[in-house]
Amino acid sequence: MVCCLNPDCPNPINPDGQKHCSACATILTPLLRGRYRVIHPLGQGGFGRTYLAEDEDNLKQRCVVKQLTPNVRGTWAMNKAVELFKQEAEQLQKLGGENLQIPSLYAYFEQDGYLYLVQQYIDGQNLLKLWQQQGVLRENEVRQLLLDLLPVLKFIHSRGVVHRDIKPENIMRRRDNDQPVLIDFGVSKQLSQTVMAKPGTNIGSQGYAPIEQMQDGEAYPASDLFSLGASCFHLFTGVHPYRLWTEHGYSWTANWRQHLRGSVSDDLGRVLDKLLPKDRQYRYHSAEDVLRDLQQKSAPVTPQLKPPQSVPITPKGWTRRGLLNFAGFAGLGFLAINLAGMNLARKHLKSSRIDFHLKLSL
Repeated sequence: MVCCLNPDCPNPINPDGQKHCSACATILTPLLRGRYRVIHPLGQGGFGRTYLAEDEDNLKQRCVVKQLTPNVRGTWAMNKAVELFKQEAEQLQKLGGENLQIPSLYAYFEQDGYLYLVQQYIDGQNLLKLWQQQGVLRENEVRQLLLDLLPVLKFIHSRGVVHRDIKPENIMRRRDNDQPVLIDFGVSKQLSQTVMAKPGTNIGSQGYAPIEQMQDGEAYPASDLFSLGASCFHLFTGVHPYRLWTEHGYSWTANWRQHLRGSVSDDLGRVLDKLLPKDRQYRYHSAEDVLRDLQQKSAPVTPQLKPPQSVPITPKGWTRRGLLNFAGFAGLGFLAINLAGMNLARKHLKSSRIDFHLKLSL
């Protein structure tokens, strides 16, 4: 099968050997850059289409091909889209090779008027689809998700990068080991003192992105942590933050507990309380701080063992009551023997006195 790469094609799948797409008449490209065979589309967003492909030069290893076809108007917007696309390739090149929970970059090139990015394929599903199929996460699953993803945020922040679009759709769970992988660095940004977007530009996803990102175009590590907290809230309660955001603005974050289906432990509740404040100054400022709180409260409690106590050995066949009775009888017998001995001694002393008196009389 050959996949048509026209982003507007309504039916892009064609049989092998065909030169033109049967749906849109576009000339078909069997191999991108002479090595990547596109199999079928995976999805489509505001910046273009994503395809599943095979690398013919690498034993048909599966990979993901992203095609930049931004749905934007104006020169500035188009230039910005190209800048962000190239920036994603640079971030994957820098980060993916160092961390297994970030996809690696394979190629970045232009062909037939389109920009392409080829990256590692993650065999699994994103957390939004898993939630739709399996329902809300249990508390221990939310806790484990945080413990698994926070080291990734710690890593990218230490490399001076903020993701700016953390949400369940951008967290893949590997099929083989359940390890979460952070994807879609398309709007990530190099961190200086403050990451600023052009005034009036909203970067991120509504409901998941914090107020400083949506209103002021600013982003910090604390902004990514808010997005992670909002994602956990969504997966834990089943309530989409976007709905709450449209109804209540950011005030919902102060009352997130009222949407719980059950109870939440005090320690996880306090962590979410500090991930979700509207004002950045009241949030966690580093992934390391969140990890420290979670790990301290998740550590198993070592039981305090009492020192061993000496236990009296009871002869086989004897009960405690029998021993007490025996001790009582033995005590009485000992007392009787003592009394008999005392009487005998008194008699002997008396007879000695009489005999002594008789001898004196003689």
